Amino acid sequence: MIDANTIKSLLKGVDVEYKNLGEITRYEQPTKYLVDSTDYNDDFKIPVLTAGKTFILGYTNEIAGIYKARNNPVIIFDDFTTAHKWVNFDFKVKSTAMKIILSADDKKYHLKFVYYWLNTLPTEKSDNDHKRQWISNYANKTIPIPSYPIQNKIVNILDTFTALTTELTTELNARLKQYNYYRDKLLSFAEDEVEWKTLDEVFYLKNGYTPSKSEPKFWDNGNIPWFRMEDIRKNGMILNDSLQKINKVAIKGGKLFPANSIIIATSATIGEHALITVPYLSNQRFTNLNLKEEYKNKYDIRFVFYYCFKLSDWCKNNTTLSSFASVDMNGFKKFKFPILPLSKQKQIVEILDKFDTLTNSIAEGLPREIELRQKQYEYYRNLLLDFPKS
Repeated sequence: MIDANTIKSLLKGVDVEYKNLGEITRYEQPTKYLVDSTDYNDDFKIPVLTAGKTFILGYTNEIAGIYKARNNPVIIFDDFTTAHKWVNFDFKVKSTAMKIILSADDKKYHLKFVYYWLNTLPTEKSDNDHKRQWISNYANKTIPIPSYPIQNKIVNILDTFTALTTELTTELNARLKQYNYYRDKLLSFAEDEVEWKTLDEVFYLKNGYTPSKSEPKFWDNGNIPWFRMEDIRKNGMILNDSLQKINKVAIKGGKLFPANSIIIATSATIGEHALITVPYLSNQRFTNLNLKEEYKNKYDIRFVFYYCFKLSDWCKNNTTLSSFASVDMNGFKKFKFPILPLSKQKQIVEILDKFDTLTNSIAEGLPREIELRQKQYEYYRNLLLDFPKS
């Protein structure tokens, strides 16, 4: 049985060297592995990796330029966000905004030990920092290196914990596929089955904004919710509070977006969306959708929230490129929303709420169990990698 005493015994008297990451690893630019076609299909075999939260963008049937990570696993490092993944399957990549990290000497430096140690580092990157991080920052970080046998034992212990999480995550992914299938089925209507209205007919569409960070009066003692992408990532897709607040003097025109509005990302991280249940503001990455008065008695707001998964898919497939990706807003305004009886909407919401609770709620179901396993893993990981400081 693995416990704190076992770990302390394992590490007692262990000698470590301190080296820079750039000394014990080498990197490769993924240029040779760029995907040519964007014709992705889940029936294809080769994953296409992308920088950021999505990670696996889709699957391609291309057979050239594939990185064979099933034979030699690697760390994929996102050069702009510093996110990193352990990859032990063959892949291609969408862009060069990442690096493929390998061990400089497989007999001295266990690459997965490096990966687990990277997971202990706090995020240092600021929102406005767009420089590539591996060479300028991470290659200079100092990592403790015990003997290779000790590295291997630590990896084996941590692999045991991550395997428990992987098992639960596999089950959760199966549930998510089931949920996505039924959500798509329940929200698909024939053209003549329901009445259709365009997005700009049903909603007021307004952009979010960021008050000047150089004006302390906009931020000091603020109590007005101001939502960013980080709120969705941390707290989910139905939100009643934000991580950051602003002062009322920062409100343009003195008006907040009303409660029970939808925020949807129409630039950068396309398609991410949430239902906001309190009066609020958001940053410029989001377009804010709030129902026009004449449609408030025609829609259940949670039905609107679920139908925005359809809108999210449309956004991801209808982007324009300038300095960064953004949604085709002319097409966005003409996206069609169905109008069906409120009783039918509530019936659909009731079914999808049950799936949502099982798959997405952090307080119950599988995500809660995965969260507990993750905390257990992090506790033992930090114990195992707590070497004397240089």
